[in-house]
Amino acid sequence: MSSQVALLNRITYYIVNRKGKQMRPMFVFLCAKLLNNGEVTERTYRGASVIELIHTASLVHDDVVDESNKRRGFFSINALWKNKIAVLVGDYLLSKGMLLCIQHEDFDLLKIISVAVREIVEGELLQIEKARRLDITEEVYYEIIRQKTATLIASCCSLGACSVKPDSQDVETFRKFGELCGMAFQIKDDLFDYGEEQIGKPTGIDIKEQKMTLPLIHVLNNCSNKEKRWLINSVKNHNKDKKRVKEVITFVKNRGGLDYAVSKMLLFKEEALHLLEAYPKSAYKDSLELMVNYVVERKK
Repeated sequence: MSSQVALLNRITYYIVNRKGKQMRPMFVFLCAKLLNNGEVTERTYRGASVIELIHTASLVHDDVVDESNKRRGFFSINALWKNKIAVLVGDYLLSKGMLLCIQHEDFDLLKIISVAVREIVEGELLQIEKARRLDITEEVYYEIIRQKTATLIASCCSLGACSVKPDSQDVETFRKFGELCGMAFQIKDDLFDYGEEQIGKPTGIDIKEQKMTLPLIHVLNNCSNKEKRWLINSVKNHNKDKKRVKEVITFVKNRGGLDYAVSKMLLFKEEALHLLEAYPKSAYKDSLELMVNYVVERKK
């Protein structure tokens, strides 16, 4: 990530020292090791590096788009260095990732990651388009989260497989496995907005930002017209009113929105675990199963 530009080095140093869970590179390594008797290759390391670069770039750009001043409990890049610099840093990380593949002629890995970047952008734009109308169906919601969140985790797993077993059926199997994990991951994020496991302190941030989450969508599609009008009016016109947001959260809970979302999340989790059944028992398979369970059981 180093550069000849001192400002850029200062910012990338700041990013590296505040890295998150690094769950995505972990998926790359575990999928590769599962398929290659515990061994990884230089390509696997490059795949993991590219994923972390691209993911970090998307987070930097996300904070600009969402006008967010905090990321993982620290100030975001745009909060410290303003939007223009944040956008340029995101572009730099993106190009670094792409160049890493090109320099080593990993064109199969480059294709996987390029598809992911395209889908992330499409998912974001689809969400913006639908948020204006608030008449989103469950199918459209799944398409948004598949592109926005699941596609990157899917690319981690297919990159890991492709780094050791290019042109094998395993690449597609692990892409699907990652996609299912990603779907469960995003639904879990939706649930955090209503408080941890139906208790704890609800945040209501998604409602304030008019984001359509699965608990809300389910209740909207299964209540009376009068209740639907009240819900839509609350989210559209009263999303800054703390009392009203609390009422929406309580209504969604009482109407089974959370229970429904939990059941769907567990369904995606089971489908992901089912795909692993075909592979022989190993420490790496156990770790992947732990990762899948972590996705739905995590506390943040």
